[in-house]
Amino acid sequence: MNIVAWFDVISGGMLTTVQDRGRPGHGSSGLTRSGAADRRAHDAANRLVGNQPDAATLEVTGGGLVVRSVGETIVAVTGARADVTVCDRPVGDWARITLHNDDVLRIGVPNEGLRTYLAVRGGIDVPEVLGSRSTDTLSNTGPSPVRAGDSLLVGAMSGPLPDEEQFPPPPPMDDPVEIRVRPGPRDDWFTPGSLRALFHETWTVTSELDRVGIRFHGPGRLHRARHEEMPSEGMVPGSLQIPPDGHPVLFLVDHPVTGGYPVAAVAVAADLPVAAQLRPGQRVRFVPVR
Repeated sequence: MNIVAWFDVISGGMLTTVQDRGRPGHGSSGLTRSGAADRRAHDAANRLVGNQPDAATLEVTGGGLVVRSVGETIVAVTGARADVTVCDRPVGDWARITLHNDDVLRIGVPNEGLRTYLAVRGGIDVPEVLGSRSTDTLSNTGPSPVRAGDSLLVGAMSGPLPDEEQFPPPPPMDDPVEIRVRPGPRDDWFTPGSLRALFHETWTVTSELDRVGIRFHGPGRLHRARHEEMPSEGMVPGSLQIPPDGHPVLFLVDHPVTGGYPVAAVAVAADLPVAAQLRPGQRVRFVPVR
């Protein structure tokens, strides 16, 4: 099989970025790790096409990506469930797909979830910035978002193909979606009633969401028990920060490295891929664990 020279981008969709497993170790320079928002789906796509774990994929937010293959290769689409076609013929997601020269692959608007991942055998070959090909949308580090007219080279970061040609997709999301969180480190800055509301009421995803974070609305604003100014502290993915308006914000992969508002809880790492697939209007429960 010949190696694909590149993909011609016909449509970049709502937002498509190049992502790998991120650039750790640069927090002192003001850069978060970034990387794929749904690491689980990104890794699965790479495994299906036999890529090395740190190969770059395309993270497609909201669907709409259309690419033409120049040459022949193997791809896989994982993440949010969406209709996928090759030359207008339906093909399966979460499965290995062969593209021939001049084939056009389209990823539709997700039926559930938000972010879909396209892996190509060999990986997306764009220049590394500080050891990563990821696009950090907060600091504008890494490659620009993918747009119509771009040509995306395919690299050589592949190994043997796995025996599996498809993986089972994740089950449908519950309603409400449960995200496990560990209370603290600043839960003592909030009244007992507000903490009960945070951990026992249902919260709704607003339209204010991106790779930086997700804002939620619920039964009312959360009230502080302490009102002094808090010094800036380090942030991590999953931090559930409460700004002055009292509505929680859950930080995702492009979060700021520091923040000046108290963090009432931190989502467990295993649930961050679920959070990355939340859409406006979905209901969420924050379940405290120790």
